[in-house]
Amino acid sequence: MERITQDMRFRQSIMRYAERYGVARASRRYDKAPSYIYFWRKRWDGSIESLREKSRRPHHHPNEHTETELKLIRNMRRRNPKLGVVELWHRLRKRGYTRHVYSLYRVLHRLDMLPAAKGKRKYVAKQYQQMTHPGERIV
Repeated sequence: MERITQDMRFRQSIMRYAERYGVARASRRYDKAPSYIYFWRKRWDGSIESLREKSRRPHHHPNEHTETELKLIRNMRRRNPKLGVVELWHRLRKRGYTRHVYSLYRVLHRLDMLPAAKGKRKYVAKQYQQMTHPGERIV
């Protein structure tokens, strides 16, 4: 069950007041722009649920990777797990991938398919030969 937020209650009180006394008076009383009140008034059907915030997230992007491109990337990465991003991109280009290398990087990052970073080599100290008398190493 969705909770009723204090913002929803506030909006409902504005709607009731605007219904009774008009938008201009409600705007002055609640210190909200008339456009704000008209926006919520258009959505309001009398129930408090209609005053809930809706998501502003887009459903999709017109330039997003297609499912065939994603399948191509997944297959290529599965077959070549150790390839770097640029090498992988170059091989994908040969197979019809048309996007920029950074687009590929973002997709690999989102799908958690980036190649693992190589760790630094551990420093191994060399054996040091002690001098027996001063100036021994000077030639």
